Amino acid sequence: MDELGARAFAAARAMVGARFVPQGRDPRTGVDCVGLVWAAYAAAGRMLIAPAAYPLRGWSGARVAAGLTAAGFGETADTARVGDVALIALPARQFHLALIGPVGIVHAHAGLRRVVEAPFDPEVRSARRWRLSDLEK
Repeated sequence: MDELGARAFAAARAMVGARFVPQGRDPRTGVDCVGLVWAAYAAAGRMLIAPAAYPLRGWSGARVAAGLTAAGFGETADTARVGDVALIALPARQFHLALIGPVGIVHAHAGLRRVVEAPFDPEVRSARRWRLSDLEK
């Protein structure tokens, strides 16, 4: 198991229960799915370049992928590792990020208005996965 990925997932898991806030980046005041991933990696010791003024809907998959690439992630087809980011395509051109753990994910759930841990489901299993490029080293 990758140490940085494991630390990021543990940090995300520690945020379970934090409020969902659009554009939120601080678990004390609330996070959205992007803020959760960025805060988890920051807590694990890796500061990521954050996208500016992103919408929660309407970006193309290519634009979301470019934001992940700019932050240092690369798409992977390998077996999922703890700390990988799942890029889940939702209806209405909406994308959602979640951190992958050993048996499920942690994500900022807009409907429940909080960060939750959930088991893998078919949407997550078929999601594109992204990994920090230096996790291979």
